[in-house]
Amino acid sequence: MAFINQLETAFQTHKNIQNSLAMAKYMKNHFAFYGIKTTDRRLLLKEIWHTHKEEIKNNIQNTATELYTRKQRELHYCAIEIVIKESKGNYKKSDIRFIEKLITTNSWWDSVDTISKYILGQYLLEFPDAVENTIEKFSNSDNLWLNRSAILFQLGYKEKTDFDLLKAICQQHENSTEFFIQKAIGWSLREYAKTNPDQVILFVENSKLKPLSKKEAVKNL
Repeated sequence: MAFINQLETAFQTHKNIQNSLAMAKYMKNHFAFYGIKTTDRRLLLKEIWHTHKEEIKNNIQNTATELYTRKQRELHYCAIEIVIKESKGNYKKSDIRFIEKLITTNSWWDSVDTISKYILGQYLLEFPDAVENTIEKFSNSDNLWLNRSAILFQLGYKEKTDFDLLKAICQQHENSTEFFIQKAIGWSLREYAKTNPDQVILFVENSKLKPLSKKEAVKNL
């Protein structure tokens, strides 16, 4: 793809070894980096995206999938940003298979959190009848990151949040020893507390959540 070739060339040109080492270390060395900071990366992406906008618009998922085969993390971020912008309002119901693959490929908190809120969350706003089956599947999965996405997908929903569903998922995972699950529970409740603090406090006080989840849930209240 011409877009990806040009993007890789531009990123290689702007590579910063010192930054790349620091970024890789921050991500526990799970991924390689070009070492391009977020603002610069987005500026480069925006320019090249504009040049190839028709190619990208007609090949959203193929473009994202191909970017995800590359080893540099910045290209994964670009894939996510493309899906967020190009797919909003245009999802098909069958796209949940692609979204699941995106969550479970090259998974770490930085990608999964963004996908959960802006891709999975948006998809389920567009297909509310898919919420029950999708979240039941993800929450019951053996995959940590699908579990986390089920907990986090309502971030930003505010008054549209299904609090009964959120409570049920939190309770399902309340005994988890996984750091990323405990933090996700706390984060999801903390976000909803901005809309309904009394109900969050009541739930937390009467729950069997792990101490970390409780601490995260109420730390801004």
